[in-house]
Amino acid sequence: MSALTLAQANALIAATLAAARTAGHAPMAVVVLDEAGHLKAAQREDGASMFRIDIATGKAWAAVAMGASSRVLAERAKGNPNFFAALADTAHGKFLPQPGALLIRDEAGRIIGAAGASGGSGDEDEAICATGIQAVGLQAA
Repeated sequence: MSALTLAQANALIAATLAAARTAGHAPMAVVVLDEAGHLKAAQREDGASMFRIDIATGKAWAAVAMGASSRVLAERAKGNPNFFAALADTAHGKFLPQPGALLIRDEAGRIIGAAGASGGSGDEDEAICATGIQAVGLQAA
């Protein structure tokens, strides 16, 4: 299994933030976690609100913890809100099933981490994460 490197995480964040600037989005925060949910890298743009890192982390943590994008988790939560509320409680508030985070897969399709963004709509956050992940030659899922 290939591990997500710090260099990849930093390049992914740079590409993600560049995509946000190109699209004209509000100031963003982007977080990259490894396959165990540990912080690999994070950045918050000037002007992004104080909660952006926490929100981006919660989205990415939920994705990597459950092996699905945060969008998929948000859809699942609609049908089973009590279970997802319990997951958030069990995770001590780190679990945020809202669109804006994607799994990072290596060339063999194995999960090696997750990227989450916050600052725009869920669609905007997810799109820039996909751009950043693909920019470093990894698969967004």
